[in-house]
Amino acid sequence: MLNCEVVIIGGGQAGLAMGYYLKKKNIPFVILDKNQHVGDSWRRRYDSLVLFTPRRYSSLPELEMEGLSKEFPTKDDVADYLDSYVKRFGLPIMFNTNVVKLSKQSNGSFLLETSSGQINAKQIVVATGAFQKPFIPNIIKKESSIFQLHSSEYYSPREVKGTDILVIGGGNSGAQIAVELAKDNNVTIAVGHKFKFLPLKFLGRSVFSWLEIFGLLFAGKDSLKGKWFQKQNDPIFGKELKKLIRNRKVDVKPKVTHVNDAEVHFKDNTRRKFTSIIWSTGFVPSYDWINIEGVISNDGKPIHTRGITHIKGLYFIGLPWQYQRGSALICGVSLDAKYLVPTIISNVSKNK
Repeated sequence: MLNCEVVIIGGGQAGLAMGYYLKKKNIPFVILDKNQHVGDSWRRRYDSLVLFTPRRYSSLPELEMEGLSKEFPTKDDVADYLDSYVKRFGLPIMFNTNVVKLSKQSNGSFLLETSSGQINAKQIVVATGAFQKPFIPNIIKKESSIFQLHSSEYYSPREVKGTDILVIGGGNSGAQIAVELAKDNNVTIAVGHKFKFLPLKFLGRSVFSWLEIFGLLFAGKDSLKGKWFQKQNDPIFGKELKKLIRNRKVDVKPKVTHVNDAEVHFKDNTRRKFTSIIWSTGFVPSYDWINIEGVISNDGKPIHTRGITHIKGLYFIGLPWQYQRGSALICGVSLDAKYLVPTIISNVSKNK
Protein backbone atom coordinates (compact mmCIF):
# COMPACT_ATOMS: atom_id res chain seq x y z
CA MET A 1 0.00 0.00 0.00
CA LEU A 2 1.23 3.47 -0.92
CA ASN A 3 1.45 5.94 1.98
CA CYS A 4 1.22 9.69 1.31
CA GLU A 5 1.11 12.88 3.30
CA VAL A 6 -1.27 14.64 0.88
CA VAL A 7 -3.19 13.20 -2.06
CA ILE A 8 -4.73 15.53 -4.63
CA ILE A 9 -7.54 13.86 -6.56
CA GLY A 10 -7.69 15.34 -10.05
CA GLY A 11 -4.96 16.55 -12.40
CA GLY A 12 -6.73 19.52 -13.99
CA GLN A 13 -5.97 23.18 -13.34
CA ALA A 14 -7.27 23.01 -9.75
CA GLY A 15 -5.10 20.04 -8.85
CA LEU A 16 -2.03 21.55 -10.50
CA ALA A 17 -2.49 24.89 -8.75
CA MET A 18 -2.73 23.05 -5.43
CA GLY A 19 0.35 21.01 -6.29
CA TYR A 20 2.30 24.14 -7.16
CA TYR A 21 1.79 25.68 -3.69
CA LEU A 22 2.44 22.42 -1.84
CA LYS A 23 5.69 21.96 -3.75
CA LYS A 24 6.79 25.49 -2.84
CA LYS A 25 6.28 24.63 0.84
CA ASN A 26 8.02 21.24 0.50
CA ILE A 27 4.89 19.33 1.50
CA PRO A 28 5.03 15.73 0.17
CA PHE A 29 2.08 14.99 -2.14
CA VAL A 30 0.93 13.09 -5.20
CA ILE A 31 -1.72 13.96 -7.76
CA LEU A 32 -4.04 11.20 -8.97
CA ASP A 33 -5.39 11.54 -12.51
CA LYS A 34 -7.71 9.08 -14.23
CA ASN A 35 -6.41 10.16 -17.65
CA GLN A 36 -3.33 8.96 -19.53
CA HIS A 37 -1.76 12.38 -20.00
CA VAL A 38 -1.93 15.85 -18.51
CA GLY A 39 -4.65 17.91 -20.19
CA ASP A 40 -6.58 14.97 -21.66
CA SER A 41 -9.88 16.25 -20.26
CA TRP A 42 -9.35 19.38 -22.39
CA ARG A 43 -8.20 17.48 -25.47
CA ARG A 44 -11.40 15.43 -25.44
CA ARG A 45 -13.66 18.47 -25.71
CA TYR A 46 -15.11 19.57 -29.06
CA ASP A 47 -12.59 20.38 -31.78
CA SER A 48 -13.49 24.04 -32.32
CA LEU A 49 -13.52 25.03 -28.64
CA VAL A 50 -11.89 28.40 -28.01
CA LEU A 51 -11.75 29.90 -24.52
CA PHE A 52 -13.39 33.26 -23.92
CA THR A 53 -10.66 34.11 -21.42
CA PRO A 54 -7.50 35.46 -23.17
CA ARG A 55 -4.14 33.90 -22.45
CA ARG A 56 -3.47 36.49 -19.76
CA TYR A 57 -6.41 35.05 -17.81
CA SER A 58 -5.71 31.42 -18.71
CA SER A 59 -2.51 30.86 -16.76
CA LEU A 60 -1.51 29.37 -13.41
CA PRO A 61 1.04 30.86 -10.96
CA GLU A 62 4.56 31.66 -12.16
CA LEU A 63 4.13 30.45 -15.76
CA GLU A 64 2.41 32.51 -18.44
CA MET A 65 0.81 30.70 -21.34
CA GLU A 66 2.89 31.14 -24.49
CA GLY A 67 1.60 33.47 -27.20
CA LEU A 68 0.15 36.97 -27.22
CA SER A 69 -1.52 37.72 -23.91
CA LYS A 70 -4.61 39.18 -25.62
CA GLU A 71 -5.21 36.13 -27.84
CA PHE A 72 -7.83 33.52 -26.99
CA PRO A 73 -6.39 30.00 -26.60
CA THR A 74 -7.88 26.83 -28.06
CA LYS A 75 -8.63 23.80 -25.92
CA ASP A 76 -5.43 22.14 -27.20
CA ASP A 77 -3.44 25.23 -26.21
CA VAL A 78 -4.76 24.80 -22.65
CA ALA A 79 -3.96 21.07 -22.64
CA ASP A 80 -0.40 21.69 -23.84
CA TYR A 81 0.02 24.49 -21.30
CA LEU A 82 -1.04 22.25 -18.40
CA ASP A 83 1.38 19.58 -19.60
CA SER A 84 4.23 22.10 -19.73
CA TYR A 85 3.25 23.35 -16.26
CA VAL A 86 3.65 19.87 -14.76
CA LYS A 87 7.04 19.47 -16.42
CA ARG A 88 8.21 22.95 -15.41
CA PHE A 89 7.53 22.45 -11.71
CA GLY A 90 8.03 18.67 -11.53
CA LEU A 91 4.61 17.91 -10.11
CA PRO A 92 4.24 14.19 -9.24
CA ILE A 93 1.26 12.55 -10.95
CA MET A 94 -0.06 9.00 -10.99
CA PHE A 95 -1.89 8.55 -14.31
CA ASN A 96 -4.62 6.02 -15.17
CA THR A 97 -5.67 6.12 -11.53
CA ASN A 98 -9.38 6.41 -10.87
CA VAL A 99 -10.57 6.76 -7.28
CA VAL A 100 -13.36 4.28 -6.62
CA LYS A 101 -13.87 4.97 -2.91
CA LEU A 102 -12.64 7.42 -0.28
CA SER A 103 -13.18 6.60 3.38
CA LYS A 104 -11.94 7.75 6.78
CA GLN A 105 -10.02 5.29 8.95
CA SER A 106 -10.16 4.93 12.72
CA ASN A 107 -6.62 6.33 13.08
CA GLY A 108 -7.69 9.60 11.40
CA SER A 109 -6.06 8.96 8.03
CA PHE A 110 -7.87 8.38 4.73
CA LEU A 111 -8.08 5.23 2.64
CA LEU A 112 -8.38 5.55 -1.13
CA GLU A 113 -9.40 2.54 -3.15
CA THR A 114 -8.23 3.17 -6.70
CA SER A 115 -7.77 1.40 -10.00
CA SER A 116 -4.05 1.34 -9.14
CA GLY A 117 -4.50 -0.15 -5.70
CA GLN A 118 -5.02 1.16 -2.17
CA ILE A 119 -3.47 4.42 -0.99
CA ASN A 120 -3.25 5.67 2.58
CA ALA A 121 -3.19 9.47 2.99
CA LYS A 122 -3.12 11.84 5.96
CA GLN A 123 -4.81 14.62 3.97
CA ILE A 124 -6.96 14.77 0.83
CA VAL A 125 -7.66 17.58 -1.61
CA VAL A 126 -10.57 16.82 -3.95
CA ALA A 127 -9.85 18.68 -7.21
CA THR A 128 -12.19 16.90 -9.60
CA GLY A 129 -13.52 20.16 -11.03
CA ALA A 130 -16.89 21.45 -12.15
CA PHE A 131 -17.37 19.13 -15.15
CA GLN A 132 -18.16 15.76 -13.60
CA LYS A 133 -21.35 13.98 -14.65
CA PRO A 134 -23.14 15.10 -17.85
CA PHE A 135 -26.72 16.17 -17.13
CA ILE A 136 -29.67 15.44 -19.41
CA PRO A 137 -33.08 16.41 -18.00
CA ASN A 138 -35.67 13.67 -17.64
CA ILE A 139 -37.93 14.86 -20.45
CA ILE A 140 -37.63 12.00 -22.94
CA LYS A 141 -41.05 10.35 -22.68
CA LYS A 142 -40.16 7.24 -24.61
CA GLU A 143 -37.26 5.93 -26.66
CA SER A 144 -36.53 8.57 -29.26
CA SER A 145 -35.48 8.03 -32.87
CA ILE A 146 -33.58 11.33 -32.82
CA PHE A 147 -29.80 11.10 -32.79
CA GLN A 148 -28.61 12.60 -29.50
CA LEU A 149 -25.32 13.71 -27.95
CA HIS A 150 -24.42 15.53 -24.78
CA SER A 151 -22.09 18.47 -25.46
CA SER A 152 -19.34 16.59 -23.61
CA GLU A 153 -19.53 13.87 -26.30
CA TYR A 154 -19.69 16.26 -29.24
CA TYR A 155 -16.49 16.79 -31.23
CA SER A 156 -17.40 18.13 -34.68
CA PRO A 157 -20.31 18.49 -37.14
CA ARG A 158 -19.18 15.31 -38.92
CA GLU A 159 -20.76 13.07 -36.29
CA VAL A 160 -24.15 14.81 -36.18
CA LYS A 161 -26.88 13.15 -38.28
CA GLY A 162 -29.17 14.99 -40.66
CA THR A 163 -29.46 18.72 -41.16
CA ASP A 164 -32.28 19.71 -38.77
CA ILE A 165 -30.47 20.09 -35.47
CA LEU A 166 -31.65 21.24 -32.07
CA VAL A 167 -29.19 22.52 -29.47
CA ILE A 168 -30.76 22.46 -26.01
CA GLY A 169 -29.15 24.85 -23.54
CA GLY A 170 -28.02 28.45 -23.82
CA GLY A 171 -24.59 28.46 -22.20
CA ASN A 172 -21.34 29.29 -23.96
CA SER A 173 -20.73 25.72 -25.11
CA GLY A 174 -24.21 25.50 -26.60
CA ALA A 175 -23.70 28.86 -28.30
CA GLN A 176 -20.35 27.86 -29.83
CA ILE A 177 -21.69 24.51 -31.01
CA ALA A 178 -24.80 26.14 -32.53
CA VAL A 179 -22.64 28.64 -34.41
CA GLU A 180 -20.44 25.87 -35.79
CA LEU A 181 -23.36 23.68 -36.85
CA ALA A 182 -25.23 26.58 -38.47
CA LYS A 183 -22.64 26.81 -41.28
CA ASP A 184 -24.17 23.83 -43.09
CA ASN A 185 -27.35 22.94 -41.18
CA ASN A 186 -30.72 24.22 -40.05
CA VAL A 187 -30.08 24.95 -36.38
CA THR A 188 -32.51 25.75 -33.58
CA ILE A 189 -31.40 26.57 -30.05
CA ALA A 190 -33.78 26.14 -27.11
CA VAL A 191 -33.23 28.16 -23.96
CA GLY A 192 -35.07 28.72 -20.70
CA HIS A 193 -34.10 32.37 -20.37
CA LYS A 194 -33.34 35.37 -22.54
CA PHE A 195 -29.85 35.55 -24.00
CA LYS A 196 -27.41 38.09 -22.59
CA PHE A 197 -24.49 38.76 -24.92
CA LEU A 198 -21.17 40.31 -23.96
CA PRO A 199 -18.38 41.17 -26.40
CA LEU A 200 -15.06 39.41 -26.04
CA LYS A 201 -13.46 42.85 -26.14
CA PHE A 202 -14.66 46.35 -25.31
CA LEU A 203 -12.67 49.51 -26.07
CA GLY A 204 -9.68 47.34 -26.95
CA ARG A 205 -9.69 45.45 -23.66
CA SER A 206 -10.86 41.94 -22.90
CA VAL A 207 -14.20 41.90 -21.09
CA PHE A 208 -12.39 39.94 -18.36
CA SER A 209 -10.03 42.86 -17.95
CA TRP A 210 -13.05 45.10 -17.33
CA LEU A 211 -14.51 42.56 -14.89
CA GLU A 212 -11.23 42.70 -12.97
CA ILE A 213 -11.12 46.51 -13.06
CA PHE A 214 -14.65 46.74 -11.62
CA GLY A 215 -13.92 44.15 -8.94
CA LEU A 216 -16.22 41.45 -10.33
CA LEU A 217 -13.82 38.78 -11.63
CA PHE A 218 -12.63 37.78 -8.17
CA ALA A 219 -15.61 39.10 -6.20
CA GLY A 220 -16.19 37.07 -3.02
CA LYS A 221 -19.46 35.14 -3.00
CA ASP A 222 -20.59 36.84 0.22
CA SER A 223 -19.68 40.36 -0.93
CA LEU A 224 -22.31 42.75 -2.32
CA LYS A 225 -20.81 42.45 -5.81
CA GLY A 226 -20.57 38.69 -5.51
CA LYS A 227 -24.17 38.29 -4.34
CA TRP A 228 -25.36 40.43 -7.25
CA PHE A 229 -23.18 38.51 -9.74
CA GLN A 230 -24.49 35.12 -8.62
CA LYS A 231 -28.06 36.20 -9.41
CA GLN A 232 -27.21 36.97 -13.03
CA ASN A 233 -27.59 34.46 -15.85
CA ASP A 234 -24.24 33.57 -17.36
CA PRO A 235 -23.64 35.74 -20.44
CA ILE A 236 -22.72 34.48 -23.89
CA PHE A 237 -19.28 35.82 -24.76
CA GLY A 238 -18.91 36.96 -28.36
CA LYS A 239 -21.47 38.12 -30.89
CA GLU A 240 -21.45 35.32 -33.49
CA LEU A 241 -24.65 33.67 -32.27
CA LYS A 242 -26.39 37.02 -31.90
CA LYS A 243 -25.65 37.82 -35.56
CA LEU A 244 -26.92 34.44 -36.73
CA ILE A 245 -30.13 34.84 -34.75
CA ARG A 246 -30.65 38.35 -36.12
CA ASN A 247 -30.06 37.10 -39.69
CA ARG A 248 -32.41 34.14 -39.09
CA LYS A 249 -29.63 31.61 -39.59
CA VAL A 250 -30.36 30.18 -36.13
CA ASP A 251 -33.88 29.88 -34.76
CA VAL A 252 -34.56 30.40 -31.05
CA LYS A 253 -37.21 28.43 -29.18
CA PRO A 254 -38.23 28.42 -25.50
CA LYS A 255 -37.54 25.62 -23.05
CA VAL A 256 -38.14 22.03 -24.17
CA THR A 257 -40.91 20.36 -22.15
CA HIS A 258 -40.54 16.85 -23.51
CA VAL A 259 -39.24 14.72 -26.36
CA ASN A 260 -41.67 12.18 -27.80
CA ASP A 261 -40.06 9.89 -30.37
CA ALA A 262 -38.91 12.19 -33.23
CA GLU A 263 -40.95 15.14 -32.03
CA VAL A 264 -39.79 17.84 -29.62
CA HIS A 265 -42.37 19.83 -27.62
CA PHE A 266 -41.63 23.37 -26.46
CA LYS A 267 -42.96 25.54 -23.65
CA ASP A 268 -44.89 27.72 -26.14
CA ASN A 269 -46.99 24.64 -27.01
CA THR A 270 -45.33 24.21 -30.41
CA ARG A 271 -43.70 21.01 -31.62
CA ARG A 272 -41.14 20.19 -34.28
CA LYS A 273 -39.20 17.26 -35.63
CA PHE A 274 -35.40 17.14 -35.66
CA THR A 275 -32.78 14.69 -36.89
CA SER A 276 -30.29 15.42 -34.08
CA ILE A 277 -30.23 16.91 -30.59
CA ILE A 278 -27.16 18.29 -28.82
CA TRP A 279 -27.79 18.46 -25.08
CA SER A 280 -25.75 21.42 -23.85
CA THR A 281 -27.37 21.14 -20.45
CA GLY A 282 -24.33 21.18 -18.24
CA PHE A 283 -23.09 18.87 -15.53
CA VAL A 284 -24.07 17.77 -12.04
CA PRO A 285 -21.79 16.89 -9.11
CA SER A 286 -20.77 13.25 -8.74
CA TYR A 287 -19.36 12.38 -5.32
CA ASP A 288 -20.84 8.92 -4.79
CA TRP A 289 -17.32 7.62 -4.26
CA ILE A 290 -16.85 9.70 -1.09
CA ASN A 291 -17.88 7.38 1.73
CA ILE A 292 -17.60 9.88 4.59
CA GLU A 293 -20.72 10.99 6.40
CA GLY A 294 -21.60 14.68 6.46
CA VAL A 295 -19.30 15.76 3.62
CA ILE A 296 -21.84 15.84 0.79
CA SER A 297 -25.23 17.58 1.12
CA ASN A 298 -28.58 16.07 0.15
CA ASP A 299 -28.40 17.88 -3.19
CA GLY A 300 -25.04 16.29 -3.94
CA LYS A 301 -22.76 19.25 -3.24
CA PRO A 302 -19.72 19.44 -0.94
CA ILE A 303 -20.27 20.97 2.50
CA HIS A 304 -17.37 23.30 3.14
CA THR A 305 -16.17 26.75 4.12
CA ARG A 306 -13.77 28.11 1.50
CA GLY A 307 -12.88 24.54 0.58
CA ILE A 308 -12.29 23.36 4.14
CA THR A 309 -14.66 20.65 5.39
CA HIS A 310 -15.49 19.77 9.00
CA ILE A 311 -13.48 16.56 8.49
CA LYS A 312 -9.89 17.24 9.52
CA GLY A 313 -7.59 16.95 6.52
CA LEU A 314 -10.29 16.91 3.81
CA TYR A 315 -10.55 19.80 1.35
CA PHE A 316 -12.15 20.76 -1.97
CA ILE A 317 -10.86 23.04 -4.69
CA GLY A 318 -12.04 24.16 -8.13
CA LEU A 319 -15.74 24.40 -7.27
CA PRO A 320 -17.86 27.09 -8.94
CA TRP A 321 -18.06 30.02 -6.53
CA GLN A 322 -16.03 28.09 -3.95
CA TYR A 323 -15.25 31.50 -2.51
CA GLN A 324 -15.09 33.92 -5.43
CA ARG A 325 -16.21 34.31 -9.05
CA GLY A 326 -12.98 32.92 -10.47
CA SER A 327 -12.83 29.81 -8.27
CA ALA A 328 -13.55 27.43 -11.16
CA LEU A 329 -11.50 29.38 -13.72
CA ILE A 330 -7.82 28.91 -14.49
CA CYS A 331 -7.15 32.53 -13.56
CA GLY A 332 -8.83 32.30 -10.16
CA VAL A 333 -8.30 28.78 -8.83
CA SER A 334 -4.84 29.61 -7.48
CA LEU A 335 -6.35 32.11 -5.01
CA ASP A 336 -8.27 29.26 -3.36
CA ALA A 337 -5.29 26.91 -3.50
CA LYS A 338 -3.12 29.48 -1.75
CA TYR A 339 -5.77 29.90 0.94
CA LEU A 340 -5.80 26.16 1.75
CA VAL A 341 -2.03 25.85 2.17
CA PRO A 342 -1.71 27.18 5.79
CA THR A 343 -4.37 24.75 7.04
CA ILE A 344 -2.69 21.85 5.25
CA ILE A 345 0.70 22.84 6.69
CA SER A 346 -0.82 23.10 10.18
CA ASN A 347 -2.20 19.58 9.91
CA VAL A 348 1.14 18.30 8.63
CA SER A 349 2.78 19.63 11.79
CA LYS A 350 0.10 18.03 14.00
CA ASN A 351 0.54 14.69 12.24
CA LYS A 352 4.24 14.50 13.07
